[in-house]
Amino acid sequence: MNETFGSETYDVVVVGGGAAGLSAALVLGRARHRTLVVDAGEPRNAPSSHMQGYLSRDGMAPAEFLALGREEIARYGVELVRDRVTEVTRDGDFTVVLDAGPAVRARRLVVATGLKDEMPAVPGVAERFGRDVLHCPFCHGWEVRDEPFGVLASSAMSVHQALMVSQWSKDVTFFLHEVAEEELSDLDLRRLAAAGVEVVPGAVAELVVEDDRLTGVRLADGTTHTRSVLFVGPRPVPQTSLLEALGAEMNETPFGAYPVIDSTGLTTVPGVWAAGNAIGFSEQVVHAASGGYRAAAAIVGDLLMTGLDAAVDG
Repeated sequence: MNETFGSETYDVVVVGGGAAGLSAALVLGRARHRTLVVDAGEPRNAPSSHMQGYLSRDGMAPAEFLALGREEIARYGVELVRDRVTEVTRDGDFTVVLDAGPAVRARRLVVATGLKDEMPAVPGVAERFGRDVLHCPFCHGWEVRDEPFGVLASSAMSVHQALMVSQWSKDVTFFLHEVAEEELSDLDLRRLAAAGVEVVPGAVAELVVEDDRLTGVRLADGTTHTRSVLFVGPRPVPQTSLLEALGAEMNETPFGAYPVIDSTGLTTVPGVWAAGNAIGFSEQVVHAASGGYRAAAAIVGDLLMTGLDAAVDG
């Protein structure tokens, strides 16, 4: 980590040091572009002890993955500072204002600021998230296969989650919580029955934890259902304020507002790319790394052609 970076213009500033940001920085560094990564150190998958589904890195701890990534980008002269970007303005190039350090200039910008997961307000859920309270069966399903699952409904869309997790366990209880059974369609109910998912109405009051392990889900009426895993649907909160301040066109989705981008991650703001969970709720680590790579490759071509065109015109 370089804490003494200068104030002169960088070719690219990457905002965010997760999989997307580090992947972009690696490609940019190898392309001989002066690059700065500004990392606030708040990765989305920090609560998890392992990450899955990334070929050759399956089961690796997220912190180890990021540490290796930081080592790799340093080999190519990429600078990294632990700080937070508070403002970005544009007057030709970009001025990137940091919370603790000096403002820097950038010719191009990669926004890889991710998102935050807002947990359902049920006692015990936030504390156990990433352990036996989970959100993604592709991330954790194999590790908890065949255990008794619970699924906490946060909306009628949670039916999809309850159906999906039945691929990993045939003992699934769907707690409707604050969702009325009337909100579920007839097709929803028939699919749940076909999957063998038990539907339980009534609000969930708390989780039952014994010896630091989830053992059950207690309803407001006092009824307790024995469960060792609970899947939840966190409310995603995209960290896209920088993009919005720059005037990027946003697309409203059921999972938040995300920037309109092209196939490389270029936003509607010239010179600004986005990658990782800053572009969508369902980007996994492998997708984020791929998106960072695509954005960086596009930036390399963009900077090259811009320089050549300036030379031709000059």
